[in-house]
Amino acid sequence: MATLKDIAAALGVSVATVSNVFNGRPNVGCATRQKILRVAKQMEYRPNRAAQAMRTGRTRAIGLVLPDLTNPFFPELAQAVENTARSRGLLVCLVDSQSRPEGEADGFALLMQHAVDGIIWCPLGPRPPAQLKNLARPVVLIDRPRPGYAVVHSNYRMGGRLLAQYALRMGHTRVGLLSGPQNIESAHQRREGFVKAFPRSIEIVWEVCVGFDGVLTPEALAALEQRGRATLFTGGTFLYVPDGVVIDQPIIGQHFSHEGGTSVLPHTLIVAGNDLIAISAIRRLAEQGVSVPEEVSVTGFDNIRWTNIVTPRLTTIAQPVGAIGAKAVELMQERMSGEKIASRRTIFDVELIERDSVRQLNSGS
Repeated sequence: MATLKDIAAALGVSVATVSNVFNGRPNVGCATRQKILRVAKQMEYRPNRAAQAMRTGRTRAIGLVLPDLTNPFFPELAQAVENTARSRGLLVCLVDSQSRPEGEADGFALLMQHAVDGIIWCPLGPRPPAQLKNLARPVVLIDRPRPGYAVVHSNYRMGGRLLAQYALRMGHTRVGLLSGPQNIESAHQRREGFVKAFPRSIEIVWEVCVGFDGVLTPEALAALEQRGRATLFTGGTFLYVPDGVVIDQPIIGQHFSHEGGTSVLPHTLIVAGNDLIAISAIRRLAEQGVSVPEEVSVTGFDNIRWTNIVTPRLTTIAQPVGAIGAKAVELMQERMSGEKIASRRTIFDVELIERDSVRQLNSGS
């Protein structure tokens, strides 16, 4: 079985240099590190992690706590973290909080029992688990920012703005919002980016908050089922009136009565807080006989793999999941090496992915 001495001799470097690579110390250049790892793989070297842990007090294992693995975004994120961690000789212990605070707390307790060297954490909600107070290990946040922690996430406000710009470019000015849970910062920033982008040009006709699991609440279902009447006046002025409301006052020299107008949806576009919410909305609309995008358009956020296989294919915002996962592991290694990065924030740009779920209502630009 190959040893550190064998690898060092093969490359003409010191045993200490090889040892530093396998112990995750940052004082080895990238090119040298890659050569050592390549030769170690060729020689089928396998570090004795138990012996290393006894000697160094480090397990070379990190925890990854995610809110809900039934949401396809999080398995993709877990894979990104694990790919980078493995390439750096780190073992990832994955915890699924299962959307339950007690599940998150149990996960932290279990990771502490297994003496992981640090934890990458995507918070379930605004209240942290009690175990966090006694955790003598570095913590790096991923996807959902909180004050006081190093964090890696996407530019959610940018994503909201991109959707608002796209809505106007496609001629949509009356929007229904299926916002994500507003007690989660990432959902709050997505909404804020959209709503504040063009407040005088885009009217929010209705808004309902929905969980990121995509389960539509009774309020959301009621919003999707809204109907009303519309009349196009001389000069192109458009008036929408909900069912049951009567307007009999003169408007621009014309009359609009409860018998006039065409039955329409109050919104032409539904902006969803994430892709699961958007897909659930499309399914519900189909059950009502409402065609997407012919009668109403829908957008998502995240660009999970399902968005390219549902019908219609979903227009959404893509997050750079691979880069986010890799950066989180990089920050964790820096923390494990003793660097002080307590409140460092790394924010990645996002991208609009245009597919088939939004209809163009104007001539475009």
